[in-house]
Amino acid sequence: MKQKLSFVLTAFSLCSTMLFSQNITPDIYSWKRNTTGATGYNNIPADVQHVHYASDYVYVASTGIPLYPIGPWNGNPNGATNQNFIFKITRHPVENIGTKTATALGHIGVLANGVTFFNPKDAMSYHNQNIWHQNAVVVEGPGFDSCLGHPQQQGEYHHHQNPKCLYTPTPNQHSPIIGFSFDGFPIYGAYAFENTNGTGNIVRMKTSFHKRNITVRHSLPNGTILQTAQYGPDVSTQYPVGYYIEDFEFINGSGNLDSNNGRFSVTPDYPNGTYAYFAAMDSLGNSEYPYLIGPQYYGVVTTGNTGPNSGHNTVPDSAVEYTGGTSVGGNNYATPNQFMLYQNYPNPFNPFTIFNFRLPISSSVTLKIYDVLGQEVAILLSKQEMQAGEHSVSFDATNLSSGMYFYRIQAKDFSETKKLVLIK
Repeated sequence: MKQKLSFVLTAFSLCSTMLFSQNITPDIYSWKRNTTGATGYNNIPADVQHVHYASDYVYVASTGIPLYPIGPWNGNPNGATNQNFIFKITRHPVENIGTKTATALGHIGVLANGVTFFNPKDAMSYHNQNIWHQNAVVVEGPGFDSCLGHPQQQGEYHHHQNPKCLYTPTPNQHSPIIGFSFDGFPIYGAYAFENTNGTGNIVRMKTSFHKRNITVRHSLPNGTILQTAQYGPDVSTQYPVGYYIEDFEFINGSGNLDSNNGRFSVTPDYPNGTYAYFAAMDSLGNSEYPYLIGPQYYGVVTTGNTGPNSGHNTVPDSAVEYTGGTSVGGNNYATPNQFMLYQNYPNPFNPFTIFNFRLPISSSVTLKIYDVLGQEVAILLSKQEMQAGEHSVSFDATNLSSGMYFYRIQAKDFSETKKLVLIK
């Protein structure tokens, strides 16, 4: 019995030492680094070239060219070129408690493979009045490639909507981080835990923006009545509802997400919770407005990434290069690249808690609970065959006494132990 206790405590001590010494957080390990020299469009090095990090920022160097095939772009004379980006992502994102910053034209965030994404606008408005702004997904959509991207005049390949070729949305699995907004908050695919505390089924995150019930464009979504000279074109086959950004309105509570297209919630990568954006898709997998993030950033935007000639920051000498695993070489970016056991949430708990873990390959998984004497008190999984991806298991400790316990996972050659505390 003492031998069991010694094993559990030693494993927990080693685990804690690794976690606190490495401090490798999702803003560091979520990038798709190219360590093999793989090339994409026009033989340009693909995906993310380097990731450096310091205590305050992560520096992501990329060409802006993905590993997956891109092009052609019907009717678009532009070609994709190497952008030599170095983006600066804050490691300590905070909510902007003042007036939210509107997303501007040009890149507003970067995907996990170093490709940028823009807001829904295409820079054109009806009669150039800056009132009725064209929706790029509708107006420019016929010129997108099969991955739903295209290059602009300076050769910057980018997306305006859910990046179809970056990952495969899986309805029964929590979607992976697919990128970061320039306020530092993560962007996930469409599927997440039903409840913000990390419990419930995996469900599709639904936008709270909807097409307005209009036949004429005489008013704005906020109720402003326009003068005759400011009217947009009547709704028609040529100008259907959705052709302009102002054809959409936010209805609070009608979906899972707020007006920034995100919410604060527990995720597999953030067991203590984080604000996160989610890719908006309908039940058939089609992108929905506002597509990735809303008309405004939720957080404070980091300087150096937006505006003309932006995204070319300098990596400080104090930054350390991340040399962890990479998943370049495949198109299914939903597959994690390493085994990982997260801290249970909530912790302390009473009487329910959630265990999250990730598997890089299909594995036989055992997950057990032990008391401080090393005695087995609960078996949550016993050699259960599970597919690669993110997984969650709930635990009801109603029949246990208050105190400290340990949980241990075994999968293939991987094993790890962590502490949990039950307070009644």
